[in-house]
Amino acid sequence: MLEEDKFLADITKDRKVKSLAVTHTNNDYGKGLADVYVAAVKAHGIKVTAVTAHEEGKGDYGAEVATLAAAGGDALAVLGYLDQAGGSIIQGSLDSGSFDTFVLSDGMIGDSLTDRFGKDLNKSFGSLPGSMGKGAGIFKEVASAGGIDSSGPYTGESYDAAALITLAMQAGGKADRMTVQKNVMSVANAPGTKIYPGELKKALDLLAKGKAVNYEGATAVEFTDVGEAFGSFIEKEIKGGKFKDKKQR
Repeated sequence: MLEEDKFLADITKDRKVKSLAVTHTNNDYGKGLADVYVAAVKAHGIKVTAVTAHEEGKGDYGAEVATLAAAGGDALAVLGYLDQAGGSIIQGSLDSGSFDTFVLSDGMIGDSLTDRFGKDLNKSFGSLPGSMGKGAGIFKEVASAGGIDSSGPYTGESYDAAALITLAMQAGGKADRMTVQKNVMSVANAPGTKIYPGELKKALDLLAKGKAVNYEGATAVEFTDVGEAFGSFIEKEIKGGKFKDKKQR
């Protein structure tokens, strides 16, 4: 989470935000996200007018919106969940005219948010783990064909994790943790035939024949020499009432 939080702060600076209020879901995810994000935006010279926690599952968020509105700022950073309190706080902020620009964490990004608010969010932006490469486009098609919404956080990563476990077990000939650990880097990295979303059977057949595969997947999977995954993030912006990919970093 650490790198993504700093990335979101970098985007906030690049968008010329000079001051903002922050609200986060009141759990470990939200607090950890807020701590790193707030420290990073302050390091960029951005004034943080308020940092508040919100509870999920309430019927009304008028008090929370009023507190944030009183603090003010160029934008409101909403670090939470789009279909829960986060969406309700955005609704209240728009209705009251408190904010019209929202900084969105990964849990706030998904088509249901723009379906709900449309062009009212046209100044808003955020970040999401992922890739803008070939595999990402293929994954959207594969997911759509399977009735899966690929717009939310970690859908591509979850798909790739399941695929890598399966391929590592095939490469090692056993279905246990040690086999996965020993083989996951070899199926994820070059050399080998590149494997994209929807090509799992092809990869399994190649491995069964003793051939090497280089699993690219939805997120351009690659591991370092010490087994850490290279992370990439996409800057998202809302234009015409829809989320658009602006840049991969």
